[in-house]
Amino acid sequence: MTLDTSLKALVEEWLRLDQNEVTKAEVQRLYAAKDNAELERRMRKRIEFGTAGLRGRMAAGWACMNDMIVIQASQGLCAYVLQNVRDAASRGVVVGHDHRHNSERFAQLTAAAFLSNGVKVYLHRGLVHTPIVPFSVKRLNAACGVMITASHNPKQDNGYKVYWENAVQIIEPHDKGISASIKANLEPQIWQTDSIHNSPLCIDKTEEMKEAYFSALSTLCLQRPLNEQTSLKFVSTSMHGVSHPFMTRAFEQFGLSAFTPVTEQQIPDPDFPTVKFPNPEEKGMDLAISTANECGADYVLAQDPDADRFAAAERGKDGKWIMFTGDQLGTLFTTSVFDKYKTSGKPIEKLAMVASTVSSKMIESMAKAEGFKFAECLTGFKFIGNTALKLEQEGYQVPFGYEEAIGFMFGSEIRDKDGVAASVMFAEMVVALRRQGKTASSHLQELYKKYGFFQTSNSYFICNEPATIDKIFARMRNYDGAVSASPSYPKKIAGLTVTSVRDLTVGYDSANPPSYKPTLPLSSGHMIQFRAESPTDGTKITLTTRTSGTEPKIKYYLEGSGNDASQVASLLPRVVVELANEWMQAKENQLGLQ
Repeated sequence: MTLDTSLKALVEEWLRLDQNEVTKAEVQRLYAAKDNAELERRMRKRIEFGTAGLRGRMAAGWACMNDMIVIQASQGLCAYVLQNVRDAASRGVVVGHDHRHNSERFAQLTAAAFLSNGVKVYLHRGLVHTPIVPFSVKRLNAACGVMITASHNPKQDNGYKVYWENAVQIIEPHDKGISASIKANLEPQIWQTDSIHNSPLCIDKTEEMKEAYFSALSTLCLQRPLNEQTSLKFVSTSMHGVSHPFMTRAFEQFGLSAFTPVTEQQIPDPDFPTVKFPNPEEKGMDLAISTANECGADYVLAQDPDADRFAAAERGKDGKWIMFTGDQLGTLFTTSVFDKYKTSGKPIEKLAMVASTVSSKMIESMAKAEGFKFAECLTGFKFIGNTALKLEQEGYQVPFGYEEAIGFMFGSEIRDKDGVAASVMFAEMVVALRRQGKTASSHLQELYKKYGFFQTSNSYFICNEPATIDKIFARMRNYDGAVSASPSYPKKIAGLTVTSVRDLTVGYDSANPPSYKPTLPLSSGHMIQFRAESPTDGTKITLTTRTSGTEPKIKYYLEGSGNDASQVASLLPRVVVELANEWMQAKENQLGLQ
């Protein structure tokens, strides 16, 4: 079967432009074999540049991550930055990379594209963790930053993450502007990287930035003498990623005794041989817990491969391990940061903390009780970081922000998640709790008694058909089936009455009359949040359903709260069943439920 004309043109254009012998030969083989199905997957739809930059499977083709895509992205980004950032050429760009296959090559191609346009490049030498890039952008007053990483994605993926001049991940309108600029600069101007280090515009500030980073990190340490005295033992795993040397130095900065590493996962390895998914959220802690059992550790710390996320576990009194959710860690960090701020004597009304809209509402409850400001934003640290900057401009101090997907931001130096900072802040926190005769888990129970019990149940439905997903959400917006200009959402779930609906796709918020316009910006995909309450006992839920921008999933984030933990625990499964059977019509729509 021959290729249709438009697909053939895409293949021929690739073969005309590609100077990488490996990827060019890959496409030539598929073309010669007339593998139309694979060529369709790789060539038809170009990998899209968005607020997360680029991320995808490494392979030849317009839909994948490869030299061609990185060169074109860098040329487009460079042109956009030169046009939109004052003194961009002299201020320069920061470029860093992790240990994944092709990461160093992609970083060098990025640097070469900027250098060829007369732009200064601060190219970090060797492996760095992701937070070093936004930190360097701020410290060096750079025009932008690029980190080559796919974070916790599977081994076949890589990515291209972009930070703006404010040292925060890009948001609208820059994502669309950069995307348009890429499409206007598709003819590759550079392929060689041999001479980049000889350019006077290519500057190595790696060690200087590392020293500055650890100096800034040390200012977060408030109890070094206590840390030095603790008998607590920690195990830490880098998940075959880059965090180990950064964690070692961070523990030294905080005066903590050396942790026990998980040796099988200590060395950076792009093939991630001991884990199916290199993500602490995806049951990747087994080896770390085994190591902790062997050495008698009290806590396990984990960072994802590019070390911007953090997870933790505690050995319980019965010897069983307690895995903390991202929301539980966020709650513990919130109260720790609040207590430190309160003892400083600064006005509580000038304290603000940030969390994504799908994160626990417990921080909202704490803010109401204690008098500090809580700010909610869309999912992702691009929004958390920018929200923090806006609050700072309004006169607030913003020492902490988080999202439920184990991302935590501390201090004002990095407005992004940092798994190394989170690890040592957690260690310092549990050291202080030990002094009070508490553990992280026992302290969490105290917080539930003080602010109310909160429990989450997050998962997703699998759906490979975009049209089916659209149909499901359309039905939720017209649940009673009546013909009306205004939306009609479900009014009850599991015996609870829906009290408010916020739809960030169509721009509707029932809690904000008379305009009914949401205060948050619209989401790029489907996203509806429901709040519901029991008319009898006051038990509440927050249920957010949204589509994933990178995976064939309808995600749901469910949290119940109330004074009775058993009531909340029994309620959540009933909500999930009704969500699946009634709202999503999972069987009829052939959805897979995780």
